[in-house]
This record gives sequence, structure tokens and C-alpha cells, in this order.
Amino acid sequence: MGYYFDDLKSIYAYEGTDAKAIINSLAHRYLGQNLEHGLYYRAYCNDGITRGKDYRYHIDLNKVYPDAKQKDCVWAFTSYYANSVGGAGFDVNCSGPMVMYLNGEVIYKSDIFKERYSEIPTRVDFKWAEGWNDLWICFKKTKAGFGGDFGPWLGKWDVYTLMPTAERSGQEGWVFTEIVPDDYVPNFERGMSEKDFDKKLYPTKDWSDTEMSFGQLKRIYGTPENKYAVGWTKGFFNDIENTTYTFTIDTLTSATVYLNRKEVYTANAGKSEFKLDIPFGTYDIHVKAKSGADWGFTLKCDRVEFVSAARVKGAPDAWMYIGPFDLDFNFPWDIASDMHHVIGEPKTYWKLDAPKTSVRPYNENTLFGRWNYPLGVTMYGLLHTALITENEDLKKYLKDHVQLCCDTLEYALWDKEQYGGATAIHNLLTSIDSLDDCGSFASMMLEVHKYLGLDNVKFVADYVGDYIYNKQDRLPSGAFYRKDMMHSFHNQTMWADDLYMSVPFLTRYYEFTGDIKYADDAANQFLAFKDMLYMEDQHIMSHVYDFKYNSMTGVPWGRGNGWVVFSMTELLEKLPEDHPKRPALLEFLNELCSAYVDLQDDKGMWHQVITDHESYPETSCTSMFIYAFSRGVRFGWLKEPAKYVKAIFKGWEALAKTSVDGAGNVYGVCRGSEFSFIPDYYKYELGWNLNDTHGTGIVMLAGIEVIRITDYLNSKN
Repeated sequence: MGYYFDDLKSIYAYEGTDAKAIINSLAHRYLGQNLEHGLYYRAYCNDGITRGKDYRYHIDLNKVYPDAKQKDCVWAFTSYYANSVGGAGFDVNCSGPMVMYLNGEVIYKSDIFKERYSEIPTRVDFKWAEGWNDLWICFKKTKAGFGGDFGPWLGKWDVYTLMPTAERSGQEGWVFTEIVPDDYVPNFERGMSEKDFDKKLYPTKDWSDTEMSFGQLKRIYGTPENKYAVGWTKGFFNDIENTTYTFTIDTLTSATVYLNRKEVYTANAGKSEFKLDIPFGTYDIHVKAKSGADWGFTLKCDRVEFVSAARVKGAPDAWMYIGPFDLDFNFPWDIASDMHHVIGEPKTYWKLDAPKTSVRPYNENTLFGRWNYPLGVTMYGLLHTALITENEDLKKYLKDHVQLCCDTLEYALWDKEQYGGATAIHNLLTSIDSLDDCGSFASMMLEVHKYLGLDNVKFVADYVGDYIYNKQDRLPSGAFYRKDMMHSFHNQTMWADDLYMSVPFLTRYYEFTGDIKYADDAANQFLAFKDMLYMEDQHIMSHVYDFKYNSMTGVPWGRGNGWVVFSMTELLEKLPEDHPKRPALLEFLNELCSAYVDLQDDKGMWHQVITDHESYPETSCTSMFIYAFSRGVRFGWLKEPAKYVKAIFKGWEALAKTSVDGAGNVYGVCRGSEFSFIPDYYKYELGWNLNDTHGTGIVMLAGIEVIRITDYLNSKN
């Protein structure tokens, strides 16, 4: 049969099998489509409707309005921006009558059964339009309850909405009304000013009149003794003729002004002026103020435009503040200003001059700076492509991506505790409950550190190492399995995939720490997984074992099998030659590879269900078998190497002709999988995505292995 995606490849299809040229094109396409970009920053009010540990929004209006009467109502409003038409499954629980509207249409309405069994979620299919989407909810008070929970059904899915009023534009969350009668119909539009709406909206965005009579630092931090806080803004100095600027500072306590972190003026309590000669440009301006019974300051310069230093969306003004700190605390300008860290003791982060309102970082890039397991293998492929092609731009991109992840974990863990559990960066590591969340990316992180060097890597590596070695659920044999996860469909299962999600990291963590126990654990996993997932009659692996039915599923998914041999070669490369389990691992590798090589199709590909050539030819598993075979031959692990060499080059020719094109696109990579006891799910329902990160890096690694085995064979000759 012809390849199923032949008709989708462009007229610029790649012709030839030059591995270096192909991996180069894949790398440059990836960088071009996923440009490096920093974090975004939003004002965040930790009050009212907030997200909890399950990443859903929660509102208990009985707490907000304890005096509400039967049939009293509250309306809530938010907006979501979608880059394209799409959808998302939301789970909704109502503690009282509740109606949800999406773009003016009712998409959920509770009934007596949903209200009676409020602990049972209702799955609601949200169909987003391209662009802005408006979501309204009406809650009604009964004796049973007042409020509800709503958000993505899939745990740890970082979907958040934005406040829709002009004054709070860019802030995460919802606005909601005061108590209204049950016949009230809101006349509300996204982007309208709150002063034009006929009801008061919460959470409160303004200080009380009494609070406004204080300095902003008292409003924000109270009146601690012998402390200081720092305010930060940026000034745009755009006069190229008269570069002398007059500043006026009015401070309630002593304060020091800094320009680009250099002290330029110290003021006592009261109002004073000072002049500075400042060339054209944008400069950091900090004010360090001492605490007092009342403390705060204003800094003005009529000819200067002040802007938020981090371009904070939804901020009430151009300033943000951090503190309070002991007077002898040496303010860390670099890490405080890079916005990636919490500082001080106790740890703190930037706040805004509004009630319960802080600055909060968000990673709104599709891929750059994100941490997940497909990106772990993608970055692994990019790293070795950068090394073999000596591409300095690619090395920098990789290092910047991984460094951002290393730098922000401590903040993210702090954020989780501050705001109830749902974070807008590191949503996986802060809610870690599976190997998927950590092992793949952390393994790649250690590889990047080995070749390029990273800061803060030990903190992240030890955090992941502690989870995998000490906290991940295990069977009595020590084998990893999935027990109690937010993604409940996976509970009580063992996946072949988890050898990749754990073993490469354990192997590199052994190398990183020098502690053999991590290599011992990695070796044990293969033999323990073999006991549960090895299909003796076919000498290949079942995808999943389901403990609910005490049975393996018996379906040999292509990528699941690829993960196994891919990971075994990662371990064997590092495992001591005299390790007691090495002979058993080599025997297992040969059993598997001998079966896999016979399942290659006539054109050189392996398939989605590897025993069924009517299922589609799948790019990622083909790449992983090439990778494993090449390493098995190069390191002398595989018997009868000639048949594997033939399979490697046949497989690479098939990939080059059918899985990549001249623009660096990758075809035929199966999307992320669930599991089933029948192959039809994999064959017909589990389709492939263009440029899926589950496979892009793996194709690069296969190409790199083709280069290496070619060099190896030439050296042998």
C-alpha cells in the first residue's frame, strides 16, 4: 500500500538521504516556528474566583456573601482568547443552580440531579471561536449551596481566562457582581469600563479611602519595623537636546533613588528635587525606602514617560514593589530584576499597588521555555544536532530554553503555595504525580548541562531525583506504575512508555551524582517491566498492563516498543561493564531487537501497531528502532549485526523519502496516546500530527545515529 501521507507532502519534498542536511533542516524549521521569547507578566488578584490544585476555578459564594438569601444571584464574567477555532472539555460541578454562557449561548444548565450530586462533575464541551470568547456564569443561592467549580477535565492543563473590563484588562481571572435579584439580566460587554456598568464588580480593585490616605508601601506591606522595600519602574528619556532632567521625590521616610542600579540621590522624609543628566534611552529606576509608621513615596519627572519594568498587563500604574527586607539584607539586583526568582527570607516576589494584587509570570509560548516530556526528547535531538553540526545559534537557543526552566522552578513552587496550587509556569513539576511530568525533560537537562553548562541545575535534578527514587509509586518488585494521578484514566496501570520516562534520567543522575543506586534502579526497571509487559509468544512488549483487570492489554504499540529499546541503549552505554544485571539486559535487548527487525515493512518503516502493516507507518517508532539498532551495533551489544545495519539504512531511506520534506517538516508522528485493549484504537483513532514534538527530536537522533554508524563502519573498513 502507498504511504498514507504521500499526498500531503509539499512539492518541495526532500530528495536524498543526506542525514546531516536533513537534521539541519529539521532544526532550523523548529527554531523558525518556535522563536525564543521570555515570560509574560500579568497583574493577579488572589481573591474571588481563583484556580486550585486541580487547575479548575473555584467559587464559594456563601463565603463571599454570607448574608445572601434564597434565590439571590451573582453573575461572573471572563474572556478567553483562542488563536484558532478549537475546543476543550471542561468538568463542571455546581453547588447550587448554575447557568453558563459561551458567546451568548447556553452551554451548561444545572438541574436537580446535578445540584443534588454536586460531587459528580459534568463534562461540557467548550467550542472556542477564533479570537475573543466571552464566558458568563449565573449562580443562584439555595439552601444546598451557592457557587461551583469549573475548568479543564485534564488535571494540570494550564488553561486560564482574563478579566474582561477595561480597568483590569490583562489580569487573569473573573469579575463578578454584587448580589442581584434572580430576574436581573446584565448589560455587559467585554472591554467596557466598570464605571459604565450598573452593578459593582468584585474582587475589589481599589483601596478604601482610609487606605488611600497612607503611603503605598504601608498599604501593601503594613508597618514592619526596621525594614525596607524597593519600587521599580522604567523611564524613557527621549529628549536628545536637553538631557538634564529634574526629578521631584516626595517620601514619607528616608529613600534612595537608583538609575540603572547606581545610587544617584538620597532623600530624607519630605519633598525634594534633584537633577540628573541622562542621555537618550530607557533606564531602570529603583527607589529603596525605609519602613515607618507610614511609608511610601512618589517620584515624578514631567519630561519622562514611566512604563512598567516588566510590561505587566493589567497593572494599576508603572510601578511594582518588592519587600520587606531586613535593613542589612543586600538586595540582589540581578536575580530580583530578571523576574525569574523569589528573593529574601521569607521568600517574596513583586507586588502592585492594589488590594491583594501581585505580579505573576506566565509562559504563553507554545513551546519555548516549557517543560514537558515530548520536549525532552525534542531538545535531546536538537542538542546533538547542534553538537554534530557545530551550530552555535542552536546551542544558545537550547541553553536559553533549558536555563529558563531551571531558573523558574523555585519561583513556581513558591507560587503554588501562595496562590492555591495552579501555576502558570511549571504546571507539571509543581503538580508532579507521574514520571511523565519529570523524567524525560530532566534527563535532557542533564545532557545539556554536560555539554553546554547550566546554572541552578542541581536544584532541579535533585527535585526530580527525589520524586522518581523516593515518591513515585512502585509495585513490590520495585517497578514503577501509575497509581493515583490527576489524570485518573491512567490510574492502576503500567506503561512501557515509563521506561523512557524514568531510565534515561536515572542513568544520567547516576552519572551526575556518582551514586550507583540510581543505575541499579534503572537496570531493575527493565527486568521488572519484562515480567509484566513482555509478550512471550512474539518477543515484543505490550503497551500497557491494567491492574483493574490484572491483564496486559496485549497491543504492541509502535512507539511504546520504541521507548523500551531506545531507553535500554541509554542505560547500557553508562552501566558499569561488571554490573550484575548487564548480561540479562543484553539478552533482553537481543530478544527484542531480533523480533523488531523482522517487523520492518518492505519500504523500511515500522508501523503504529508494529505487528499490523495495515496500520499506518509511524515515524517516531521507526526512528527509535534505527537509533537502538545503530547503538547496538556500534557498541557491540547486538548479535548478527549485519541484519541490523541493513535495517538501519533501509529505515533511514524510508524516513527521508516519506517522513520529512525539504522545508524541515516531519510527518507521520503519532500524537500523545491513551491506551486500549484492542488495536483498533491505535490503528484508527490515534492519528498523527504534523511536526509533533513526540517525534521531531527522535528523527534527528536517528539521523545522528546514521552519521555515527556510517563513520563507525568506515573506520572498520
